[in-house]
Amino acid sequence: MQTPWMLVESNRTADAPFAARFESVGMKLPDRVVTTKELMASTQHHTNIDLERLTGIREHRVCSPDDTSLTLAIDAARDCLARSRYTGADLDVVIDASITRYVDGTTHRFEPPLSLSVKQAIGADAAINFDISNACAGMLTGVFVLHDMIRRGAIRRGMVVSGERISGLGTNAARTIRSILSAQLASLTLGDAGAAVLVDRAPDREKGIQLAGFTTLAEHSRLCVGLPALHHPGAVMFTRARKIHDVAMEEGPPLIEQILEQCGLSLGEIDWLIPHQTSVRAIRAGERVLSERLGGHPKNVVVTVDELGNSASTTLFVALHRYLDDKRFRAGDKILLLSVASGLQVGVVLFELDELEVSHGHAH
Repeated sequence: MQTPWMLVESNRTADAPFAARFESVGMKLPDRVVTTKELMASTQHHTNIDLERLTGIREHRVCSPDDTSLTLAIDAARDCLARSRYTGADLDVVIDASITRYVDGTTHRFEPPLSLSVKQAIGADAAINFDISNACAGMLTGVFVLHDMIRRGAIRRGMVVSGERISGLGTNAARTIRSILSAQLASLTLGDAGAAVLVDRAPDREKGIQLAGFTTLAEHSRLCVGLPALHHPGAVMFTRARKIHDVAMEEGPPLIEQILEQCGLSLGEIDWLIPHQTSVRAIRAGERVLSERLGGHPKNVVVTVDELGNSASTTLFVALHRYLDDKRFRAGDKILLLSVASGLQVGVVLFELDELEVSHGHAH
């Protein structure tokens, strides 16, 4: 039996007369760079693990003491608006999708929601605001929600934002990890970042978001679990990384094939695949399996984890921002965002790039 997708298409229908697009993208990276070699040198026990060779990750961005999940989110939101035709006052909705919710040191805040502080900081006083939590798929889930609201005419535009001060999981893992078999090994791949994306009504329904889909493989929900640390500030994460990888390689390709069929596309017609950035080796392995199962290859696969680490819910939009900065994309490119997150969540957003390729460079 095929796993059911919750799909939202962009074709106009009587109950959904509009289409949505990505209008602008913002990012905030901490200035501090920690190499994988430096991180592994900080472990309390001699592990003999060559993490850089194992993952392909050379560097991670790590917050300074003054940075928090909230400051990263606010700075990313401001960068997003600086590249937009809109101001905060034009937004109808602000969604925060952070996993980490640090607002002061290791103070984790649930109420009031971080989205309230973000909208106040960017002058979006009239916007509806709420937080969502969906692990590393959080930002793409927020896009899924805004996309549906815009298509139905409920709103005209909104922002999804996230700030991830998540490298503390690696700090705590370094205190206890002893071998490559440790359930905390994946914590050493993480990096900090903020990202924001503004979604608005597309002037041309043939461009912008073509389809957004999500599904949940709930039987695998215990493969990655985060908990409060018992003896140190912050949290710890336990991951059965090999099992998650195996499940993704087995379950992912048929789901992605369903999405492409909905749009009448083959994998070879995708100009850019932007997968969740777990490790270089995992991305390359996933690319090979997709090509074997579906036939053909995406024309390009985006990799940023080698320089930034896995920045959790922000990775897809950090990668999109960096490649826009580098002018790697062209108007008309078909871009597939692929999120595989704890839960186990699989999320896909397929869009055709429009004027974002040009407007991104015009920050004001």
